[in-house]
Amino acid sequence: MGLLDDKVTIVTGAGRGIGAAAARLFAREGALLVLAARSAPEVEALATELTATGAEAVAVAADLTTAAGAERTVAAALEAFGRLDAAFDNAGNGAVPVPLAERSEAEWDDAHALNLRGSWLCLRAQLRVMAAAGRGGAVVLNSGVGALVGGFGDGAQQAAKHGLTGLVKAATADYARYGIRVNAVAPGVVRTPGTEPFFAAGPEFGALVERSTPLGRAGADVEVAEAAAWLLSDRASYVAGVTLPVDGGIAATRRFD
Repeated sequence: MGLLDDKVTIVTGAGRGIGAAAARLFAREGALLVLAARSAPEVEALATELTATGAEAVAVAADLTTAAGAERTVAAALEAFGRLDAAFDNAGNGAVPVPLAERSEAEWDDAHALNLRGSWLCLRAQLRVMAAAGRGGAVVLNSGVGALVGGFGDGAQQAAKHGLTGLVKAATADYARYGIRVNAVAPGVVRTPGTEPFFAAGPEFGALVERSTPLGRAGADVEVAEAAAWLLSDRASYVAGVTLPVDGGIAATRRFD
């Protein structure tokens, strides 16, 4: 028995990075997967890869900043598997750090469109179906250490991630009575295709990560996926409304310099 055995599970932002790592891990843990991302070739290739290993996975190309895109992923789960048990709302984006007053309105809106509004749209569609079905369920949002501590040059992202903390608490207040658990993971710096250019630019970024993180290193995408898998599983059956740091100790020590 895997952690997610026979759980119909949506993974958004599944084309690469943490989302792809989560999809592979969830498949090994027995989940039936709906993989969603804007890029159809990426999620289709991943679904084909997982199906070849014996997993069950379908791909959905969707713009998750829109209600139609969020609802399409839920509809795909119902069409393919007849129900929805869990979701890892991982889709998000980042930006090059600049001081808060130097952010443009377009950059601010872009940070919030996917990281906060898109997460809410996905969560809303998922909660509606789970509550109506009456079987409970679990959702994990991918937030970030910026939801827990301040950092230089990332104010738009931090505002969005703090919003996710409130979203998790509000969803718990409204939907725990239906047996639906909503939590979040808050990664620190994780090596993914999105962060690799920072590491590749020179040794300075890697050195910053090492001295800013008590564990002395960046995280791996699968380490975040492992935390999400546990929160989605029945082994976390009494955990609700939590934003769980998966950050190598940054939030515990308030170090991010």
